[in-house]
Amino acid sequence: MTGRFTVANNHGLHARPAARLVSEVGGLDATVTLTNLTTGAGPVPAASLSRVATLGAQQGHEVEVRAGGPQAQEAVEHLLALAARHFDEPTVAAPAEAAATSPRTTGPLAASPGIAIGPLRRLAAPILDVDDSEVSDPAAEWRRVVEAVAEVRRDIEHLRALTVREIGEAEAAIFDAHLTLLADTALLGDVRQQINAGVGAFSAWTVCLRAIEHEWSELPDTYLRERAADVRAVGDQVRRVLAGAAAQQPVAEGILVARDLTPAQAAGLDTAAVRGIVLAAGSTTSHAAILARTRGLPLVVSAGRDVLAVPEGTLLVVDGGAGEVHVGPDAALVADYRHRATAAAERRARDLASASEPAVTRDGTRISVAANLGSVADARSAFAAGADEAGLVRTEFLFLGRATPPDVVEQEADYLAIAEALRGRRATLRTLDVGGDKPLPYLPVPDEENPFLGVRGIRLALDRPALLREQLDAVCRTARRAPTSVMFPMVSTVDELRRAHALLADAAGPDGVPEDLRVGMMVEVPAAALKIESFLPLLDFVSIGTNDLTQYALAAERGNPGVAALSDALDPAVLQLVDHVCQAARGRIDVAVCGEVASDEAAVPLLVGLGVRELSVGPHAVPGVKARVRELDLEQCEVVAKQALRSESAEDVRELVAAAWGPC
Repeated sequence: MTGRFTVANNHGLHARPAARLVSEVGGLDATVTLTNLTTGAGPVPAASLSRVATLGAQQGHEVEVRAGGPQAQEAVEHLLALAARHFDEPTVAAPAEAAATSPRTTGPLAASPGIAIGPLRRLAAPILDVDDSEVSDPAAEWRRVVEAVAEVRRDIEHLRALTVREIGEAEAAIFDAHLTLLADTALLGDVRQQINAGVGAFSAWTVCLRAIEHEWSELPDTYLRERAADVRAVGDQVRRVLAGAAAQQPVAEGILVARDLTPAQAAGLDTAAVRGIVLAAGSTTSHAAILARTRGLPLVVSAGRDVLAVPEGTLLVVDGGAGEVHVGPDAALVADYRHRATAAAERRARDLASASEPAVTRDGTRISVAANLGSVADARSAFAAGADEAGLVRTEFLFLGRATPPDVVEQEADYLAIAEALRGRRATLRTLDVGGDKPLPYLPVPDEENPFLGVRGIRLALDRPALLREQLDAVCRTARRAPTSVMFPMVSTVDELRRAHALLADAAGPDGVPEDLRVGMMVEVPAAALKIESFLPLLDFVSIGTNDLTQYALAAERGNPGVAALSDALDPAVLQLVDHVCQAARGRIDVAVCGEVASDEAAVPLLVGLGVRELSVGPHAVPGVKARVRELDLEQCEVVAKQALRSESAEDVRELVAAAWGPC
């Protein structure tokens, strides 16, 4: 059985679409091979990612599918349909087309404010010095490989879940390629053959991975050649486990430059050494960006490939607020930026000194400045930074990276630990927000073509009522001992909210729902914002999640660098949704914003002017946001906010703010 398809993906069959192809073939009872008819490369087994990539199949190349076995016809038809869907990879405009339609989608983007000056530094690979070229027990060496691969697989699955949570499915999909490579039967077969010939686990793995990396690096297409880095990344993870080495070496003091950072790499950075970060790829809503803002590290993303060729030690000036990177600047420019950095540090010190005081506008309107938390450590940081409360506790931190869900007692203990760290300040616990795009091993869900529009958040929780009921039980127990609110994510319909209320009442038991427990919902779906009136009788507050609301309103996926610049929460369409919610809620319930835009200096006066009375931000941003609020006059904020609603673009909105209050 044979068939043919033409590769439509912009970058051909690179790691992610190839991994999708391989995973589909693996579930069928058929032997499938692929041949690149355009170049003559192949045939190669379709079940091996390492072999499929060597086809060098670029956009426009014709590929032949040949299958045998009981499900041969089904296999061919399935792969042709998959190819017609571009292997489920989001399609973006080609570079020329993108430049013509959206000039703002390329170039460096400001991702975390601040100025950093220092030498260029790169993440150093750990030194792996293992001599096992000859061993006497092949069976033991093979077990070492199996165990190392299993350990790395667990780590990658955990990172994938975290990446999807903070970035999105498109960026997390690269981990699918890594996982597929770890299960590559051709690769593992080569490794075992080496071991059976008397070579140790470390050396066998190294030899086989380097051979694949070399094959990929020899491919004719530049983009496909760069995917050799994917092989190196996953290969090095296994090598480090086999060598017993640390996962990440310290970075020398200076500016870290990388193509991108995984969540583990971003979380492991030493902020005493890393003054700032420049990423060739990435987006402003990536996990790395969120962590950088939380930790006060200046960051510029989407800086382009050229920055990766700058020699180690080259002096850089990074302005994370303006999205600027200066390579090898002259003395005058360095002096200018040092002056700006000193002024910013002095302002930061002043802001921190008054952070525990209320944030009140010049005409007497109080704005609560809360913190977004993902751990007990975050709660301690929030208290130290002067946060008025915890506006969003991402309870997923309790559920990720484990084989079974936490029980009621464990959840209660962690929620109370957060309450204790906040020392009497209210904590808003968002119920578990996972789904098809955020998998948990003990909460299987079917694959979805577009997980962002699938079963996630409250939809999944209501489909697994026992899990939600246990969490609500822990919430009620916590609320009886500390100021607590509960918030339901991804609500789209009133019926969902009513069912959540019913589960809450059931979980509360005979004592009833604690009197002080406030109930709210996230407004992330445009439909929920537009029909907010129907939700209000069931709520004590709402919190607008501008990260998801923006991507849904503008059809610009979070984390997709091709549309990163379009995904701006100051777009008038997003502001109009915020305004609609505030107008309906005025005088009835409180409105908060817990998305990243709440810490944007340009956005703060607009949100205040629209009627938002709580801004929930990363702990590090609390002092600065409070200081920003104290500079504002409510009447002026309302006037400018109304003008912003009538603007054409986010750029126009930012110009309005700059004209009213000066550049941010």
